[in-house]
Amino acid sequence: MMQNVHLAPEADEDDLYSGYNDYNPTFDTEDLENDVAFQQAARTSHGRRPPVTAKIPGTSGSRPLATGFGSKAALTSSMGRPMTGAIQDGVARPMTAVHAAGYTKAAMRGSSFDPLGQARGPAPPLEMKNSDSSEEKIRQLEKKVNELVEESCIANSCGDLKLALEKAKEAGRKERVLVRQREQIATPENINLDLTYSVLFNLASQYAANEMYAEALNTYQVIVKNKMFTNGGRLKVNMGNIYLKQRNYSKAIKFYRMALDQIPSVHKEMRIKIMQNIGVAFIKTDSEQMKKAFQKLIAVPLEVDYDDKYISPNDDPHTNLLIEAIKNDSLRQLERERKSMAEEYIMTAAKLIAPVIETSFAVGYDWCVEVVKASHYVELANDLEINKATTYLRQQDFNQALETLKMFEKKDSRVKSAAATNLSFLYYLENELAQATNYADLAVNSDRYNPAALTNKGNTIFANGDYEKAAEFYKEALRNDSSCTEALYNLGLTYKKLNRIDEALDCFLKLHAILRNSAQVLHQIASIYEIMEDPNQAIEWLLQLISVVPTDPHVLSKLGKLYDNEGDKSQAFHYYYESYRYFPSNIEVIEWLGAYYIDTQFCEKAIEYFERAALILPTQVKWQLMVASCYRRSGNYQKALEKYKVIHRKFPENVECLRFLVRLCTDMGLKEVQEYVTKLKKVEKLKEIREQRIKSGRDGSARSRREGSAGGDASYIDPLGPQAERPKTAARKRNEEDDFADEELGEDLLPE
Repeated sequence: MMQNVHLAPEADEDDLYSGYNDYNPTFDTEDLENDVAFQQAARTSHGRRPPVTAKIPGTSGSRPLATGFGSKAALTSSMGRPMTGAIQDGVARPMTAVHAAGYTKAAMRGSSFDPLGQARGPAPPLEMKNSDSSEEKIRQLEKKVNELVEESCIANSCGDLKLALEKAKEAGRKERVLVRQREQIATPENINLDLTYSVLFNLASQYAANEMYAEALNTYQVIVKNKMFTNGGRLKVNMGNIYLKQRNYSKAIKFYRMALDQIPSVHKEMRIKIMQNIGVAFIKTDSEQMKKAFQKLIAVPLEVDYDDKYISPNDDPHTNLLIEAIKNDSLRQLERERKSMAEEYIMTAAKLIAPVIETSFAVGYDWCVEVVKASHYVELANDLEINKATTYLRQQDFNQALETLKMFEKKDSRVKSAAATNLSFLYYLENELAQATNYADLAVNSDRYNPAALTNKGNTIFANGDYEKAAEFYKEALRNDSSCTEALYNLGLTYKKLNRIDEALDCFLKLHAILRNSAQVLHQIASIYEIMEDPNQAIEWLLQLISVVPTDPHVLSKLGKLYDNEGDKSQAFHYYYESYRYFPSNIEVIEWLGAYYIDTQFCEKAIEYFERAALILPTQVKWQLMVASCYRRSGNYQKALEKYKVIHRKFPENVECLRFLVRLCTDMGLKEVQEYVTKLKKVEKLKEIREQRIKSGRDGSARSRREGSAGGDASYIDPLGPQAERPKTAARKRNEEDDFADEELGEDLLPE
């Protein structure tokens, strides 16, 4: 099988491609046109038949193949050309492709092997661009348009909206020139639609940024209506945004929905944002509808004669008698009721819509005030301003409330009284009692029948300690308005201060009938029963109180204290523990819980509470000594010794700590006992010296006082002696108040 396979000679191993420039004359095709025999063979069928044998046997024929004539010969081409790999002149030809190996006609003619074409020389120079050509002008113009669009976008991002719009307009002009030039030298299909789209889109965006909404909408319409822009319909979202800014909410919703129809379902995020815009537009539509409804409410004809009708134009007795007769008749009363009802509806509607129709409640109130001033209900504008100030108070914006209320100091008496009442309340909250008193006096003088003004006046007097006089103002406020809960509450507090407990309880029980779930009222009733030494009733009212405020730690600790006084330790522990859960920093509660666990022989549990107390009050040695005592009681003497040592380092002069250290070291047989004994003696000696100094100082001062009194005027009597009582300051009185945060009820927030 290997007889026809020949390897390259060993001498030519280093040059695998040697002999490529040598060729057999059989393969010379240069003179085939002049070869008569070849041309004759080509014109006959004889030339189309393969020869029986090849001139040179091919290397690929490993075994003879049978032909149609029954003979066997090596495989050759139809032209008698030897196959690749045939032996020529005793050397096997490399098995490679002709062109890839450089076997070309030039090689046959004796040219050198040059597969890279290096013999051809350098490439010719590039042709110079013709700047005057139409195509080159168009390319330069396109480049300029793109640069203008980029500059416009950059100016917009930098906040220079005017420059951005100018650049966008210039880009639009140059783009139109570019389109005309392209139409002159080419078909319309060659127009750059992407460039046109970007120019128009940028121009519309800059119009919108400069609030030129009509121009922006026209530009967007040009894009949307052009069917050649495949995704232009999505820009209807931008058009919807413009209509939303123009408060044309119906059109905004229409364009949002048109855009939503053109967004494929795969773009879920974009569809969600568009639907969110639709929702916002509907909300804005509600705001507009509320405004329209309020305007219609203002425009409803009341058909009521105004007060001018009941003023006599002259001194005619008959006319005056007629006017007096009809001034308070049933028809006049009906007119008053209708007018009062209309004013109530308008005020209620304004309070409801003002916080939601604009970006802020202040702007909404301003809009309502302007609408009311342009109607027949001009006097209601002042009441709306008062409501605006009251809203500022609820938001704790005292400065804005003061500015709003001070505008009414020169108004008519009714409005002045309402404004002064709220100003007095504001200054009272800021503890400026002088200003609060001035405005309370102004409010009462402007309208003596205003219960809110009387309540505030009573509060300023109460703060100054004149409880009897304060009670008179609260009673007067209740006579003018029996439903004034603020006056009734404060009257109860006043009776409590005056130690008129039964009257105070009566006030708070009446108030409880009106305000069933008021935590302040329930607390005051429980407090009064506690003063009356009726713990069962106090516990009952406190249980009602924790049903209203179940997480108030002070109420829970108060219940625990009452149960502890009654001897019910389990209930006391329950409420003390609940109080500790909600407020774990009350030292009184922590101390009780720690003592409870020590009494029940759970000293390990008590350690947790005393450690927290020591963390809260690190300068008090008491709590750290309690922790060490718990370790000692539980039998953990090593821990107790370590804790006492820590305490001794922090408080080296504490005698109790040193005594326990001596005792523990003695019981445990430690060598340190002598050291602590020495320290204990030294500290006790220092303590005795201090006590002697203090005692001698007291004796000397007492002796000097006796000597001074003996040498003075015996007829002089101190007016503030044992029989007199010094007046308490307001600060001292406040410190003696109950712990409940809201004992002194805030005054009327709303003007009457």
